[in-house]
Amino acid sequence: MNNINIRIATISDLPVLLAFEQGIITFERPYDETLKPDPISYYDIKALIESTVAEVIVAVCGEEVVGSAYIQIRKAEPYLKHDDYGYLGFMFVKPAYRGQGINKQIIAELIVWAKTKNLTELRLDVYDENHSAVSAYKKAGFEKQLVNMRMAIE
Repeated sequence: MNNINIRIATISDLPVLLAFEQGIITFERPYDETLKPDPISYYDIKALIESTVAEVIVAVCGEEVVGSAYIQIRKAEPYLKHDDYGYLGFMFVKPAYRGQGINKQIIAELIVWAKTKNLTELRLDVYDENHSAVSAYKKAGFEKQLVNMRMAIE
């Protein structure tokens, strides 16, 4: 495995992070026919970097940013045991670096951050048909809980 370091993202990382976002959108587009045509954006990455209730991190190999993710504190539904949870998103690793355990390193770092905020629950969304991502998240300890279904009506 390459020598990967995980660090907090800064505003100077924004250009590469915006490119990562487009990589995620391109990859996910076949799973979701409801996405608008390009250009679209999923995240306000700058706001996430500047947020006091979120942390954006990057995986770095040498000087190259090769992966990213964020964790954000969100309010839980009032019927759940926990008041807040950590929501994970923006999980991306450059194709040339996939399969090297970088995603696992990123998740481990997000868990450390979550524990410093006394969070006891992590959640994320993933397309059910994205088998490689589902498998990676299962390996990291996540389990499927709820399936979101949709129907187009005309």
